[in-house]
Amino acid sequence: MMNIVQESTTSTANSTEQTLSASVTNSPTHIQRLRWLIPGLTLTIIVSVVAVLLQNAEEVLLGHAVIEALVIAIVLGMAWRTTRGLDPRAVAGVNFAAKPVLEVAIVLLGASVDLPALVQGGWPLLFSVLVTVSAGLTISILLGRALGLKPKLAILVAVGNSICGNSAIAAIAPIIGAEPEDVTSSIALTAVLGVLVVILLPSLIGLFGLSFYQYGILAGLSVYAVPQVVAATFSVSAISGQIGTLVKLVRVLLLGPVALFFSLRYPAAAANKPSLFGTITRFVPWFIIGFILLALLRSIGIMPATIVDPLHTTSTLLTIAAMAALGLSVDVHSVQKVGVRVGLAVIGSLAALITISLLLIKLLHLG
Repeated sequence: MMNIVQESTTSTANSTEQTLSASVTNSPTHIQRLRWLIPGLTLTIIVSVVAVLLQNAEEVLLGHAVIEALVIAIVLGMAWRTTRGLDPRAVAGVNFAAKPVLEVAIVLLGASVDLPALVQGGWPLLFSVLVTVSAGLTISILLGRALGLKPKLAILVAVGNSICGNSAIAAIAPIIGAEPEDVTSSIALTAVLGVLVVILLPSLIGLFGLSFYQYGILAGLSVYAVPQVVAATFSVSAISGQIGTLVKLVRVLLLGPVALFFSLRYPAAAANKPSLFGTITRFVPWFIIGFILLALLRSIGIMPATIVDPLHTTSTLLTIAAMAALGLSVDVHSVQKVGVRVGLAVIGSLAALITISLLLIKLLHLG
């Protein structure tokens, strides 16, 4: 009997040891995780570097970048995925760049927001920004749904046009649980049509009798990305560029409140994300908290001015890498299926923003 017990005990111990050994073996170490990430991160970095070089070439040849590296990175990533496919070994690294890296980039973006500039612009201008963003979001979402877009894709198109282009799309996408195809579709088509707006918008100066100051307000309220606001305004006049940039930065500031709204609107998507700061991030993603915190630190003077530009540059580079990863994760054929409808939604959204902006400039006698 004693032998039977001893054999049973020994067998149980051996079984437990084997289970623990298998558990340890199956649990990846930090080094193993890093090795899994290297192939995808390497590919992402290569695509990002090429995108930055192409943007630099634009600036040398044309004086400014017509198409941002963010957009170029998406296109290059999609082209690689479509023509070469994606090696299974690269999937982990690409996913890492598309999510955690992007979230860090959004946090660092908060360092570029200067809250005192909001007061300097005056309350009528602030009111105009609030009305334009609110009405633009509402009209754009309704228009997107009327055109048959999925709810989350309609939201991405709306926030991209109404707030700050790629950065807004990148920030809102994980909050609402959008698919990579939705992100790439909204960014790529919004950016392409945004370039056309930059080229055509100055024609409205003579058509509507706008001053350079008023034109700067119009561009700041309607053009979707900061670099393109700069391209559309400084080519007209210095005052247009200054006021246009200020208005655009106020729109960027609204990314935080809008992100908070969608966090409450889509609590399930937020709840399914890993939390770094406890239960509060179930409803407010940690990177939005970080974004707001850095914006406050910048505005009250705690953050040294000398680190603002480096943080902004770092945020831009990380976002470019994330956009390259998003492009690598999507097959272009899936984007083509919704291209026409997304294009119509973007055009309608831009038209609404320009119309609202012109009405506010005239009714409130801005400028």
